[in-house]
Amino acid sequence: MSQNERIFGIHAVESFLEKSPERVIQLFLQKNRHDKKLSHIEKLANNAGLRFQQVDKRKMDDWINGNHQGVIAEVKINDALMNENQLLELAEEKQDLLLLVLDGVTDPHNLGACLRTADASGVDAVVVPKDRSASLTAVARKVACGAAEHVPVVKVTNLSRFLTKLKQQNVWVIGTAGEATSDLYQTQFSGATALVMGAEGSGMRRLTREQCDQLIKIPMSGSVSSLNVSVATGVCLFEIVRQRSR
Repeated sequence: MSQNERIFGIHAVESFLEKSPERVIQLFLQKNRHDKKLSHIEKLANNAGLRFQQVDKRKMDDWINGNHQGVIAEVKINDALMNENQLLELAEEKQDLLLLVLDGVTDPHNLGACLRTADASGVDAVVVPKDRSASLTAVARKVACGAAEHVPVVKVTNLSRFLTKLKQQNVWVIGTAGEATSDLYQTQFSGATALVMGAEGSGMRRLTREQCDQLIKIPMSGSVSSLNVSVATGVCLFEIVRQRSR
């Protein structure tokens, strides 16, 4: 399923022009702005035979709630789609399944960053609850840099119940918590795994925590007690990648 949406920012628009210029419907560049990055956008558009409109910065500011960096594009979005039942079917079939579960992550910047890391680390799907979760807004898409087209974001009605169903498919559910006694680097990540990350501050909800087969923590050496959820997600996912690549 495709939909039209405005994306913004140098990197996000540049990625579309390089990979899928045929899906760019309209391109808007900031009038009277001249720099190398926008010149590169112009060159990509010209190479693809795309016309662009030059628009006043004030007008572009009205269109976008965020830092557009002088470039906005209307594009056809083809998100990777998967529903709850399809994901459970995949869990039954795939022995090395890797899922990222985000519980209570409401900041679209964090969702986008987690999605980008999930794509880079080979995650099969990102699972979020329908309530208390960020959506795939233009801001999230900008940060994700196209990852939403490759990694499905599966919204589930009841996260605790869904984790129960995953466990019935022999998926090992591992949650992260600062008070956990198990260390990330001492944990074996073999077989189908669902990594659960909670929101900063409050962490996982109680019912989500109770469904975890194991709780782990990232060892911290400095004075900072915790990491941003997207950074912590990257640390954990790439430790799983490291172990699986051996």
